[in-house]
Amino acid sequence: MSAREEILARIGKAVAGAADVEIPRHYRTTYEVADDAADIVRLFAERVDDYRAIVHVLPAAEVPAKIDETVAGRRMIVPDGFDREGGWSDLDTADGVITYCAVAIAETGTIVLDHGPGQGTRAQTLVPDYHLCVVRADQIVAGVPQAVARLDPARPLTWISGPSATSDIELNRVEGVHGPRTLEVIIST
Repeated sequence: MSAREEILARIGKAVAGAADVEIPRHYRTTYEVADDAADIVRLFAERVDDYRAIVHVLPAAEVPAKIDETVAGRRMIVPDGFDREGGWSDLDTADGVITYCAVAIAETGTIVLDHGPGQGTRAQTLVPDYHLCVVRADQIVAGVPQAVARLDPARPLTWISGPSATSDIELNRVEGVHGPRTLEVIIST
């Protein structure tokens, strides 16, 4: 008998004859933020900003010019399906990546990529030091349950809550260890 099997056998013996306990699953599905789209966009922008990301909330007509201004002079990876010409193809020398997202969550300030059209591969979104993500206002939902309902669990999902950061045992913050050091978000209204 392996150690795993032995442990499971001991657990089985310990709980044998115990009554089944119903576990309440009363998850929160409503949020303090109103269902008003403007409030949801505003909360998302505030939360993303709290994570030290650079945030722009712009009318859709101004987004292309802001993208051009933001990426000028940078060697940017432009994934297939992103509405922009060309891009840098060498992952190791790229300055950054520009993507869309699958969904964004207001309450947590999280962007979710399912790596569909215009969202690039995981490597493309995690290796470069800079990530510019364009989020449409209609992609922003109030909370996690609404986001999960929009996502396909069979797709690869990358959940991004601000620039990559970690802290050591002395709580010294280090950015860019597990992904882009800089996250910039353009919210298209």
